[in-house]
Amino acid sequence: MATDFKTLPVIDISPLLVKCDDSDMAEDAGVVEVVRQLDRACRESGFFYVTGHGISEDVINKVREITREFFKLPYEEKLKIKMTPAAGYRGYQRIGENVTKGKPDMHEAIDCYREFKQGKYGDVGKAMEGPNQWPENPQEFKELMEEYTKLCTDLSRKILRGISLALCGTPYEFEGKIAGEPFWVMRLIGYPGAPFTNGQPVNDIGCGAHTDYGLLTLVNQDDDKTALQVRNLGGDWISAIPIPGSFVCNIGDMLKILSNGVYESTLHRVINNSPQYRVCVAFFYETNFDAVVEPLDICKQKYPSGGGTSQVFKRAVYGEHLVSKVQTNFAM
Repeated sequence: MATDFKTLPVIDISPLLVKCDDSDMAEDAGVVEVVRQLDRACRESGFFYVTGHGISEDVINKVREITREFFKLPYEEKLKIKMTPAAGYRGYQRIGENVTKGKPDMHEAIDCYREFKQGKYGDVGKAMEGPNQWPENPQEFKELMEEYTKLCTDLSRKILRGISLALCGTPYEFEGKIAGEPFWVMRLIGYPGAPFTNGQPVNDIGCGAHTDYGLLTLVNQDDDKTALQVRNLGGDWISAIPIPGSFVCNIGDMLKILSNGVYESTLHRVINNSPQYRVCVAFFYETNFDAVVEPLDICKQKYPSGGGTSQVFKRAVYGEHLVSKVQTNFAM
């Protein structure tokens, strides 16, 4: 369970990245300290900032700015890449089309997924088949986003090696059959500025309270607008105040299962109280699409009662979990 945290920890992961591909990484003092901080963050809040991650601030900013340019286009232009079930749920969705727990979210977005060959995942994967829909305008949009997904995929893999060590495993517990061919999801999201009444913002829910589906999320948010909120054990909503150049990271449902409940996929939501439009690019690093996810042996041995709780985690097939969510998340 998440604790009654009041702030989110900031972790400089540069020592982990330096040693991440070395066979003796677990013995390095800098790595040991990063692993300790990751373990504490995953136990106490399920959310943390990462700095020293190696992706340039210029790239991080450029990804947000080109996303903002797209959302400024006329509605008719954005509809050229409209998301539909026939398009594998890939593409643009208008404000209010995304639904969380039956209520429309006040954001617009482009949804992208790792592409795969037709028929690769049988009937389960059929709903997600198809190429990503990239806009022709702004120019270089597709090239930038494809490069960004490669950078985020590599960074996520390295962070998970640290988390794997934190669970007392080898650095590679989340690779191979679990995430040797990791699926990924990316949402490019725009939140309209808050309307004001009598000088006070009207708190429209940009995205309702939810947990993420997969292993690890990297959130690239505007530097000057505080909107992401994380719920602690006491029920308070703690703001993830932007730290320029950082990513906000959080763990998802699949990592909660794999850790046997030791780590928490924490509820979070978005409320944009700013009168200005807000952009956020969220990258979700997942397991293999067809991975059967259940508690790791190391976690069943060390935490046989589910991390000190009475909950027993059953296996889940990630692709089935994702498709069930996607097919109920949109009002079309």
